[in-house]
Amino acid sequence: MSKYSIEEFVRQTSQEDKGEGFFELETPRILEVNLNGNVWAKAGSMVTYHGQIKFVREGILEHGIGKMFKKALTGEGASLMKADGSGKLYLADQGKKITILQLQNDSIYVNGNDLLAFEPTIDWDIKLMRRITGMMAGGLFNVHCQGTGMIAITSHYEPLTIQVKPGRPVLTDPNATVAWSGSLTPDFQTDVSLKTFFGRGSGESIQMRFEGDGFVVVQPYEEVYYQNESN
Repeated sequence: MSKYSIEEFVRQTSQEDKGEGFFELETPRILEVNLNGNVWAKAGSMVTYHGQIKFVREGILEHGIGKMFKKALTGEGASLMKADGSGKLYLADQGKKITILQLQNDSIYVNGNDLLAFEPTIDWDIKLMRRITGMMAGGLFNVHCQGTGMIAITSHYEPLTIQVKPGRPVLTDPNATVAWSGSLTPDFQTDVSLKTFFGRGSGESIQMRFEGDGFVVVQPYEEVYYQNESN
């Protein structure tokens, strides 16, 4: 059989059950959800499924009026859908690399653009970074996930995790920051020298500063989905 035949292509790319549980990486950029109940996922992330699954966009009051007001301020970046039923569901987001995390009574913050899916056992809340609203067009928001269960996050290309230690702060570009441990609360600063070097409109001059004991995850890419390009 030719290595370029249709049969060989189908063999190499066919779905494969790995027996890894609720979430599985079918490929580095496609998440398989072995659904028997429900799961929360980023709106628009479904690429295919089989079985008896119903999709419902997040109800305006489903998670309480407080989250409704936060979502009104953050726009569509954190819009969710609920998949309910049984079968296999496949999720993806713009070809980004997917990482599965098993939280064991843990806490993590994820950039609002980079949270792909999570089990209903996970408690979550949208956190607005108000201090940066006047510094970047559109501001910045993230999702605080805590509890026990699986979450799936995305990154452009390979993520890099930097350890944050007391007395050794870590500074990151907000557009390249994917997630950080729940023990950390970032601050924001403007680097005047960078602003001068890159120009007045450059986001490079704004940095997230992490201090304490934990970690921060970055990607080799600058996401600008939350910025208002008309400004």
